[in-house]
Amino acid sequence: MPVEGPMKEGPTGGRVLRDTIGHQRRRIAGASLLGMAHQGCEALVPVVIGMIIDRAVATGDAGSLLRWLLVLAVLFLVLSTCYRAAARIADGTGELAAHEWRLAVGTRVLDPRGGADTGRLPGALTAVATGDATRVGAVAAAVPYAVSALAGLTVSAVMLLRVSVPLGLLILLGVPPLLWLGHRISQPLEQRSEIEQERAAHASGVAADLVAGLRVLKGMGAEATAVSRYRRTSQDSLAAALRAARSRAWHDGAILALTGIFIAVIGLAAAHLAMSGAISVGELVAAVGLAQYLLGPFQLLTYVNGEFALGRASADRIADVLASAPAVPAGEAAPASPVAGRIRLRGLGHGALSGVDLDIAPGSVVGVVAKDPAVAHDLLLCLGRELDPAEGAVELDGVPLTALDPVSARRAILVAHHDADLFESSLLDNVRAGADAEEADLVPALSAATADEVAHALPHGTATVLTERGRSLSGGQRQRVALARALAADPPVLVVHDPTTAVDTVTETRIAARLRRLRDGRTTILVTTSPALLAATDRVVLFDGGTVAAEGRHPELVCAHEAYRSAVLA
Repeated sequence: MPVEGPMKEGPTGGRVLRDTIGHQRRRIAGASLLGMAHQGCEALVPVVIGMIIDRAVATGDAGSLLRWLLVLAVLFLVLSTCYRAAARIADGTGELAAHEWRLAVGTRVLDPRGGADTGRLPGALTAVATGDATRVGAVAAAVPYAVSALAGLTVSAVMLLRVSVPLGLLILLGVPPLLWLGHRISQPLEQRSEIEQERAAHASGVAADLVAGLRVLKGMGAEATAVSRYRRTSQDSLAAALRAARSRAWHDGAILALTGIFIAVIGLAAAHLAMSGAISVGELVAAVGLAQYLLGPFQLLTYVNGEFALGRASADRIADVLASAPAVPAGEAAPASPVAGRIRLRGLGHGALSGVDLDIAPGSVVGVVAKDPAVAHDLLLCLGRELDPAEGAVELDGVPLTALDPVSARRAILVAHHDADLFESSLLDNVRAGADAEEADLVPALSAATADEVAHALPHGTATVLTERGRSLSGGQRQRVALARALAADPPVLVVHDPTTAVDTVTETRIAARLRRLRDGRTTILVTTSPALLAATDRVVLFDGGTVAAEGRHPELVCAHEAYRSAVLA
């Protein structure tokens, strides 16, 4: 599935910037034309003042003075109107461009093939989708300013050529070296900006992790260690930000110093020409006014150069996310219709799993007991096609999961992980997230997970809004709502991992009986060590050392297998 957004393929930092500008080219062109009109009119202001001095003030012609003052008023009206319109369009362009990159990054992160979050904290991805996207969008907003500044320099050069060829040539020959020096000076800023963004993203990710695990940290008494860890991360981020700020200050100061010297040279050259009689008083005023005006375009170019330096660093980070290798390739085959739900593992090997062979009949309820949590984790990843096994295969109705599109595979096989999060929404909306259904259709799932009892204990029933990650509920209540969400989806194959570890024994027994009735005729795999849930299964498979060590019904294994007893009854 290709990445949606401004860029379709070949993600690189340069390509990100080119696509940013190309996708907004109409708005950029409009803002640039208005900006050029503004800068051109502003450059003409000192020229018109010089004309007033030579043709009206020096001659004492009142009529000519009024006409030229009217021309000056029109110039100010045009330049003011054009500036406001250009700035509004340019700023809007930056926001639109940033929004499109946020969508592109979000689309890549949510891509069913996965891979974007590999090696990245969630907070780091958030920083890329916010701060980096904003900086790249600012590049699109800066282009019209660059074009208008160059237009202003061009008009100034032409006007000075009319006054004096040496003055015009001084600008034409002096501006390119200044621009080249500005680019060279911006390179340290670009490098330090990239480091700053990386450190800030890492600090954001660490902060998000600490906030998410705050209750656990408090329970363990590890607040001091967590604070110390974040303080070190934050200090690293602060140091990088200060280095980038110092680099920006040196960059802006150096550019302003160079432009100041350049403008002073133009002014001195104009004064020398006036003293020698080569130009008139009005032309001297125009030349000095144009020299002072040049500070504006050069400041714009300084701003644009800095924005491009920051944007290039952020574009590389966005490109890095978009170029992330997918965790699983896209398949072309589709599951059988209807899905019977037969699961077969053939020589499955990945991580803690080694040479696993297993058949799960359609419509059966099978328990899986893993003495090693890593075995359960790797099995769930393979069944949910969050990764493809290194060896062997997982088959659904005779079709390898690797041949299926990830979306199709996950619609057929739903893996409900133990650490499933709830959303900041109503209890009903959390359950309905797994199925587009009315509340009446969700009653069986709510009842089977005993989430209806949770709703009765809340002030507004199923309409009660839960806090972030469901923290307003107890651990057992969160598990019951998450289980109801998985049951409401009603997939052909449901894989549930430890759904009742925080639920009391009586409630757990009711859940086991109701779950079996609700899932009658559909394949259900319970990865758990709960005796109550395992007692409700048709068959239990014991994993020991990454392979299948025993199979049978729960009572038989309790009596005959010591490893099973130690895993389930300990």
